[in-house]
Parts: sequence; structure tokens; C-alpha cells
Amino acid sequence: MDKSTFEEQTTIAGPMHTRLRHDSAHKHVAGTADYIDDMPEPAGTLHGALGLTDRAHAEILEMDLSAVAALPGVVCVLTASDMPHSNDISPSHLHDEPVLADGRVQFHGQPAFAVIAETRDIARRAARLAKITYRDLPHLIDVTDAMAQGGELVTQPLTLQRGDAEAELERATRRLKGQMRIGGQEHFYLEGHIALAIPGEDDEITVWSSTQHPSEIQHMVAHVLGVPSNAVTVNVRRMGGGFGGKETQGNQFAALAAVAARRLRRAVKFRPDRDDDMMATGKRHDFLVDYDVGFDDEGRIHAVHANYAARCGYSSDLSGPVTDRALFHADSSYFYPHVKLTSQPLKTNTVSNTAYRGFGGPQGMVGAERIIEEIAYALGKDPLEIRKLNFYGEKGSGRDVTPYHQKIEDNIIHRIVGELETSADYQARRAAIIDFNKTSRVIRKGIALTPVKFGISFTMTAFNQAGALVHIYQDGSVHLNHGGTEMGQGLYTKVAQVLADSFQIDIDRVKITATTTGKVPNTSATAASSGSDLNGMAAFDAARQIKDRLVAFAAERWQTTAERVTFVANHVKIGEELVPFADFIRQAYRARIQLSAAGFYKTPKIHWDRATGRGTPFYYFAYGAAVSEVSIDTLTGEYLVDRVDVLHDVGRSLNPAIDLGQIEGGFVQGMGWLTTEELWWDEKGRLRTHAPSTYKIPLASDRPKIFNVQLADWSENAEKTIGRSKAVGEPPFMLPISVLEALSMAVASVADYRECPRLDTPATPERILMAVERLRRM
Repeated sequence: MDKSTFEEQTTIAGPMHTRLRHDSAHKHVAGTADYIDDMPEPAGTLHGALGLTDRAHAEILEMDLSAVAALPGVVCVLTASDMPHSNDISPSHLHDEPVLADGRVQFHGQPAFAVIAETRDIARRAARLAKITYRDLPHLIDVTDAMAQGGELVTQPLTLQRGDAEAELERATRRLKGQMRIGGQEHFYLEGHIALAIPGEDDEITVWSSTQHPSEIQHMVAHVLGVPSNAVTVNVRRMGGGFGGKETQGNQFAALAAVAARRLRRAVKFRPDRDDDMMATGKRHDFLVDYDVGFDDEGRIHAVHANYAARCGYSSDLSGPVTDRALFHADSSYFYPHVKLTSQPLKTNTVSNTAYRGFGGPQGMVGAERIIEEIAYALGKDPLEIRKLNFYGEKGSGRDVTPYHQKIEDNIIHRIVGELETSADYQARRAAIIDFNKTSRVIRKGIALTPVKFGISFTMTAFNQAGALVHIYQDGSVHLNHGGTEMGQGLYTKVAQVLADSFQIDIDRVKITATTTGKVPNTSATAASSGSDLNGMAAFDAARQIKDRLVAFAAERWQTTAERVTFVANHVKIGEELVPFADFIRQAYRARIQLSAAGFYKTPKIHWDRATGRGTPFYYFAYGAAVSEVSIDTLTGEYLVDRVDVLHDVGRSLNPAIDLGQIEGGFVQGMGWLTTEELWWDEKGRLRTHAPSTYKIPLASDRPKIFNVQLADWSENAEKTIGRSKAVGEPPFMLPISVLEALSMAVASVADYRECPRLDTPATPERILMAVERLRRM
């Protein structure tokens, strides 16, 4: 290649830090992206359906399944006794979650049997023909009921403390106590749970599962079947949404499909309908927070004592780490000189709650922001003034230690909030809103600026590892496989950009294949916002290994030094000679250079001792802030989100286009959790909000009318993450706490801001209206 040609191509297409569309975006729009239910079914595929119980807590005296089995087209009916080796799919060490209820029902909708039939319709119809005789037992549905009955826990609670909170609360100039109820949330993915199991030779079985945790599906299926993990291969190309709900909740469907497939020697698919999916699978934990705070006349917090009680459901699932993370974020962005935080993971006769975007962190943070709001109304000040007064200080300031004794070394919340306060014209708008509320009789407005500080890493240290497998073929094309799963968040695209950047080749030369336990073993869940951090670094490590070999080969083959071998745009530059990448790879192959590598990464510097409540559970923190402006109708409680301004920290973004999409989507999803999405169980323990007709997720029309989102492009991760980027999956979810706070201000205006409205979540129009009426009577 001559020099002029090279100068025309000095950059590659799709390196790190560039805007690039999601690799499947065009397929999503065109409907050509293949999900499991789009795959051609193997000949003879059977279909499964769950047989759900209709008691919250009861003993099963008799289960007559004769009518179920007799329906034409039904091939077999599975019960707990049909599990080959184990009836347990609990992700915790407590082994408290059965595949199918065995003698006792612990929540309304718990599966007690499964029907396998020739068609999905037949299986669903047959599942409703069972005759089950029960002996009802006392049941507990709400956290208040559970606490009144002694508060049985599903797992060990956690205590975080520093200083002497009880004594310092007594000494504080001012003190207030309160309680807040924080609602749960249904995942409501576009693609519900689904699993397809295909039997193979001997004990082998292949499972296609819509899961964020292929390795856990592999281990659970192997455990239930009584075979080694090497007999089970789990594949995941993409999910139609995950949000945490597909971290453990896919275990049941995969296990049942695998048991039936092995027993019948035919492929078996499970795809529950929306109602069954919502009734039988876990949700975000709802919390009851009791807080006691001491502060001075300026609003500076002196001491905090808070208890976070959670409705966990009948089994432990992930409730331990979820309630732990709630405490890790119960400080939000604020320094508590003296603090005691306790969790209370309560057992209830409801579906076992599970992971959801933020993993308890949002609930902890909402509780902290309520405390700030309470102080502000007690002192008659702008909540933002109280926030800034209580922010963590700079490194070494003495105000940089969390309740779990980790020092915050990367604090940029002051700059984030300061820049947003200016760019969003917060002060002038707040003054204008106060003036507006003085004269408006029906419509009232509110505005709030709230911060985000979110810790990044799995709090279980062992999960902070990842692997990747990279091949370069003779034509110079690259094959990538890693342990992360794609659920629409753009992980595949980002990791492909890492490889394109590493080898300096156009991204269309990199092919990412379906995540599979057969290529990268012992993977962690794609969760905790760690997908790009972990898998990106593992892929980078694999590329480094291959590049080291290629550089050594080039130095020997061209008789030069390693320093004179560099990878440039789609070429390798050796001294002054430019060799096209594909030609160079072909020569390396002929010289018998290994063109494949297994990369590995483990997050450094982290450790956590749960027994003492001390450690460094997070590698770094991601920051952000949002200003939200709302209008409420004081006659009906209806409201609009008029404008939102966001400034968010993603470090040096791997892909600004995808990161902006994550921030926007996370904001709207979080707004739904805090305002419209209400889960409701009746006195019999029946979930009554189990379909789109009764459960309200945000629509496109609910997005803020003006929605300004900016990345803090000056930020760069101080830690050695991939490309100095920061996680973006979960932190934006907490930005819409500003919407809740703005609604609160609008409500407070009817009583001249003298009282904190104490809005529980979700702040539905009904709750808004009741709060308005309550404050008007004061």
C-alpha cells in the first residue's frame, strides 16, 4: 500500500469512545432479531405450562391431576416427586425454593405441577383442570403484618454503623422521626420468561434460556437432573429485557423444560403467558423505612438511625444481598457523622422477590432523600441547600467515610450538582415556580434537584470476575465470545468496540456470538452494572495475549524490535512497512502462531467482611444529578412531568450513543417505579395487578415533555477500568427521585410549604390527591 492510501485511512470504524448504534438496532426495528420463541422448533417439540395454586399458605391434602392427564394432547404431568435428583432451585445456600410445591403452598400462584403437551394451548388448558384440596394456614402478606407477628426473616440481616448514633441523636439540637413506604415493581419485560431444552446423547442437554445468568441456569439444571455441569450447555443470544428479573427467576422454567426433555427424549419449551409470569415470578422488593435523624439549625446532619424492612416473599432468593445494598446506599450522597443502619428481610406469603435494576440501592437512596426533605421542610429551606450542606467531602476531609467504612476517593458530586444547577437555571426556575403557586388556584408546580452516588461492583467479591474467548481466523476476521448477556443494553456492541480498538480493525470485522457456557465457563450474572467493566476487560486481556504473540512473530519475521511493531488502521506497521491486517494474520497462521486466547479479569482492590460491616465493596462510584419540574392538578391528583435536565457521569464513555439511551431509559423506568407502577395484593394474598390492564408502566407519552440529557464529558474514571469508562446500567435509575421530590414540593405548596408531604411511593394520582387534601386540612 502506498503512503497516500494509508493517509486516507488513519482511523477505524467503531473504536472505543465513539457513537455507534446498537449492533441489533436495525433488527429490533425490522422485527428480524431472533429471540427464543422466534427460533425454528426442533421436530416434535412439546410445550409446557405451570399449574398454579390458589392459596397464600396451605397444606396440600390431595392433588387430583387425572383430568389434567386425560386431556387429549397431554403427554405427561410433572410434580415435585418427578424431579430426578433434587426439587431445589434456590440461588442461596438456604435451599428454600422448590421447583414445584411439595406438600405445602407458600404463596398464591406457586407452581405445584407442570403440564407437558403437544401444543402450548393444550398445556395451558390442561393446567386449569386440576382439583387440589387444601388445608388453609395463617398467612402474612404485608411487611406490617409480618412485623406484628414477630418478624420472621428469610436470611440474616445486616447492620452498618459508625460512631454512636443513639447517644448522638439524644444530643442533637433538632431531631425528627418518620416512616416511609417504598413500593415494589414488576419487571414487565417485552419478552417474558422462556426456556427451550433439547436432549442430546447420554446425559447431555442443551438449554436456550432468556437469562442474565447462564452459569446459574447450567448449575441448577445439572443439580435438578443429577448430572455434572459439563453435561449441560446453556445458550443466550439476546433477551427482550432483563432488569434483574432474569438473574434467578429463569431457573424454574429451565429446570422443568430440562426434566421433561430428558424424560421424554423430545425438545420441550416453556413460555408462560403474562398473567402466569407476573404471578409466579419475583419483583422489586417493597420497603418500609423507619428513620430517626438528628441535625442542627443549619440542617447539617449529626446522626441517623434507620431500619429498612423489606417484603421478601416466602424464600431467600437474593433478598440478603438486595437488602444489604439498600443499606450501602442509605447514605445516598451524604456524610453521616454517626450512623446505624439495619436491614430486616421479612418473610411473607408472597412470591419471592428478586433482583431489579439498582438491586436495593434505589430503595436505600429514596429513604435518604426523604430524610433530607424532612430536614428542609422542618427548617423552611430549599432541599437543595440541605443536600449541598451534607454532601460527602473531598478525599482526606474527614467527611469521606461511608457507613461501611469505605473511603470515597473519587467524589465529584459537588461539581456535577453545581454544573447542573447552573445549566438548568434551577434557582431562577424555583423562584418563578414559588411565585406561580401563590396565584394559581388549581395547578401547582414543583421542582427538585437530586443527586446520585452509586457503588459499582458485586458485593459478593467472587462474582467480580469474567472470561472471554477470542479467535482470529485466517482471513483476519475476529470471533468474540464472553460471559456477558445482551438484554438490549448494548453490551455486545461495547465489547466488540473494545476488540476493534485493540486490534485497530473496523468493527464489522468482529463477530460476537451467543453467550454460551460451552465456551466461557463459570460466568457471573450480567448484573450490578458490571457487564462492560468485567467482560470488556476480559476481552481486552485476550486481545493482549494474541497481540503479544503477533508482535513477537513480526519482530522475528521482519528482523526488528517489538517497539517498532504497531497496530494501525486495519494494518500492522512493522518498521516503515505497512501490512494489511488480513495478510499479516495469514502469515502468522502459516508460521503456526496461536491466534486464539482465553481472557480473564478480576476486579482489584475490593473486599467485604459482612460480619463486621466493614470493607471496600465497591471499586468506584458513578455519579449523576437530575432537575425535574412537574405540574399537578390539585382537584384530581393528575400530574405532568414538564421538564427534566440530567447531567450524568459515565467516565470516559465507551459509546456515548448507547450510554445516553441507557440514561433516558433508566430515567423513565425509574419514574414509573416512583409514580405509576403499583403492586397490590388482596387480603387472600392474590396479586391483583397481574396484567397490563391493572398494572401501569410508563408509556411513550409519559416521558418528560422536555428531556435534556448530558454526559459529564470531562469525567474520566480514576480507576483502571476499560477505557476509563464507568458503569451506566443502574445509576441512572435513581435520577427520577427528582420527580418524586418535585411532586412533593407541588403538594406542599397548598400548605405554604410548612409541612413535609411525606409521599409514599408510588406517588400515584390517588396518593397525590390524598396528600393535597390532608395538607389542606392542616
